[in-house]
Formats: sequence, structure tokens, C-alpha cells
Amino acid sequence: MTTNGDGDADPTRHPATGPPAGRRRRDPEASRGAILDAARAELNAHGYSRMTIRRVAARAGVTHGLVMRHFGTKERLFLAAIPGPQRLGAALAGDPATLPERIARAYVDRMETADADDPFVALIRSAAANDPTATRLYSAMQEHSRAAYRDVLDGPDVDARVDLIAAVLLGVTFSRYVIREGAVAAMAPATLAEHLTALLRPVVLPASGTAPGD
Repeated sequence: MTTNGDGDADPTRHPATGPPAGRRRRDPEASRGAILDAARAELNAHGYSRMTIRRVAARAGVTHGLVMRHFGTKERLFLAAIPGPQRLGAALAGDPATLPERIARAYVDRMETADADDPFVALIRSAAANDPTATRLYSAMQEHSRAAYRDVLDGPDVDARVDLIAAVLLGVTFSRYVIREGAVAAMAPATLAEHLTALLRPVVLPASGTAPGD
């Protein structure tokens, strides 16, 4: 049993998983992976407000300083631990003509693996309850997404279009994965992806000369 500095049992300590701590310290990628896995487990168990860097470090079998060296802040660790922003870049790469389909499919594939304790679902639930920390984190996550979209979309209204994409996906997230009621919640994943593609196509690939405001 591990103890704290006073010799008492430390309830925040968790058995390390994966490679031994010494090996992870010598392997930055292994350390980063272990920290992200531990952060996701802590988020699922305790939520963002109760997640601490020390708890994550203990679960990962690394030092507090190593977590800070990799991520700098709790907020950056949270953003790195959410799968969505990291997968977005891969989904956006490819033929522009099929971009709406790829966005829709990537979103559905990601969210269909989520459960009630998923960090992103928990974030949306907290933001809807006017939790200022959750709202700030959601805004930071959206800025990551905007940067990725700006690499593949163009036009003077690109920021407005990116926010429209986010609004559509946020609405589906709330209906299907937070509230879990209604026709959208009952829809088969493939059908949902088809509807999302149709909704996103005019935003992602607007017809020439028909931009909003013209």
C-alpha cells in the first residue's frame, strides 16, 4: 500500500498500468499515453471539477511534475484527453467534395462509442447547466476545432460556417446523447449520418455566389 508524506494510506494512489514508471519516464510517448489514459479514467470517475493533476499522476504512475511538463495546465490535459478534437484533423483530410460525409461519419462514429460518463458528453451537460468552467472549456475546444476547419474551408464567412457546423453537431449531441429522447435519439447511426451529411453539405460546400448575405 502506498502512503502519503505522513505515513497514512494515500487514497488517491492507483496501481499503475502499462509499462513500469521508470520505463515511462524514459519514453515520452509512453508517459503521455499513460497520462491521457489516467486523465480519461479520472474524468469518468470524478468529473472535471474533482479531477486533479496529482490524482492523474498517481493513477498513471508518474510524477506531478511530469504531467505538468507534458500538458502545462489541467485545462490543456482535459482538451488533450477528449478524443474528438484529436480525430477531427484526420476526418477533414481528403477530397473536399466528400468533406460533408466525412464530418458526419466521424462525428457519428465518435459519439456512438460514448457513454453517459464520456468527457465530452459530461462537458455538454455541465455547460447546459451554466457551469462557467464547462462553458470556458467548451469554448477552448471549439477554438481547436475552428483552427482545423480553417485549414480546409475558405471564404470570407468561414468562421460563421464553422460555428454553424458546431451548432448542428451540438444540437444533435444534446438530443441524442444527453437528453436521449425523440426521433433523433432513436435514429439508426447510418440514418443519422445521412441526415447530418445533408444538413452540413450547404454549409461546408456553399454554392458559388450564394453565400449568406448576398
